[in-house]
Amino acid sequence: MDVGGVMGTIVKNVSIVTGQEEAPFIRHGYFKFADGVIVSVAEGTPSPEEIDRVEVIDGKGKWVMPGMINTHGHLGMSLLRGHSDDLPLQSWLSEKMWPFEGKMDREAVHHARQLAMAEMIKSGTTTFLEMYHLYMDDLAEAVVEQGPRAVLMRSMIGLCSESEQREKLKEAVTFATTWNGDGNGRITTMMAPHAPYTCPPSFIEMIVDEADRIDLPLHTHMAETQREVEEHRKTYGVHPLVHFEQLGFLKDRHWLLAHCVHLGEEELDILEQHPCVHVSHNPMSNLKLGSGIANVQSMLERGINICLGTDSVASNNHLDLVEEMRIAALLQKGAVLDPTAVPAETAIAMATKNGAKALRLPQVGTIEAGKRADFIMIDPQCLHLQPHEHVMSHLVYALKGSDVQDVFVEGAPLMLNKELKTFDEEKLQFEANAHYQRICEKLK
Repeated sequence: MDVGGVMGTIVKNVSIVTGQEEAPFIRHGYFKFADGVIVSVAEGTPSPEEIDRVEVIDGKGKWVMPGMINTHGHLGMSLLRGHSDDLPLQSWLSEKMWPFEGKMDREAVHHARQLAMAEMIKSGTTTFLEMYHLYMDDLAEAVVEQGPRAVLMRSMIGLCSESEQREKLKEAVTFATTWNGDGNGRITTMMAPHAPYTCPPSFIEMIVDEADRIDLPLHTHMAETQREVEEHRKTYGVHPLVHFEQLGFLKDRHWLLAHCVHLGEEELDILEQHPCVHVSHNPMSNLKLGSGIANVQSMLERGINICLGTDSVASNNHLDLVEEMRIAALLQKGAVLDPTAVPAETAIAMATKNGAKALRLPQVGTIEAGKRADFIMIDPQCLHLQPHEHVMSHLVYALKGSDVQDVFVEGAPLMLNKELKTFDEEKLQFEANAHYQRICEKLK
């Protein structure tokens, strides 16, 4: 596109973490994008001919990496940050989370999500997944307006009559088919039974059949706690993942399973046999809720695709994938007593291209020609990133989410020099606090 004589944008004088297999890191280079798509990536400095009639962004030594991808979350719960801590998952849900959510209205959910999207952008997330049941159309409209990339779904709990189940399924299908591909392709959708412990097999079968019919991937919570696994075994005689396999739910279907903390050898074998099944690892939420530590290293050794999610701020209590990436790497080293487990390059892949694969988004996840221009820029001029030669190491073991300076999605700036371009940060904070207090009053 030629607008005012300018044809595309070149970002120069940057170190580039490309995520590509052949050239994963360019110490000093530049890249060009136009119409939201990366045109070229190269080492060195662009020639005078290359920068003719092109907007030029001088990175001045910044580090560039693909935008991070948050593969499991519940943005609508963002007013619940700190509302309840130090409880087991089931008590936390039934005694604290669900009563609060039961009082949340459309305006409260909207402001919760605004807060969450802004928080993610500020720490370098360009794509997020929202698994929730309230006012999903409002979120889709906000994504279209405010610029991030999102994978959205109407989550379904099946602890109700069959007629209610069918009504929820109809609502989920309508949402998914209405919004899939909207926002210039920035919105995609999935089908989402909440979990095996909240959805009977007959309801999951209905959801799977609809996903097949409209050709959409599926997302669910799986084996997050030991208690849910034990309860499933008492009811059905097998682990929930084994049950999924026995019922034929996994065969030739694209699934993203959140958590997968409590898997044994049999369950790991099942995942290895189904390459279209991916795992969203949420280490900090699992730690805070006392759910356990997923055996990520064994999954990686089996070739299972592992990506990262934050879960909601009610159980994390933040949406910073930089921190999640570091904890994921450190936790496995300690858990398996092996400092070589989850090296820095693997942790970066889990936060970027592995997430793209898990969400069925081949257009993002790396910095290379033909991919969408979803990237972030980091200024290394801070004490904890020195000496700055060790970029790959620092991104995992030293970086802070607050070090992210600039965020682009499809070549459009969502944040420049730490200033959000599509959100009013001061207003967000005021409204989040006001709506939290309002909902708390309704609980009295």
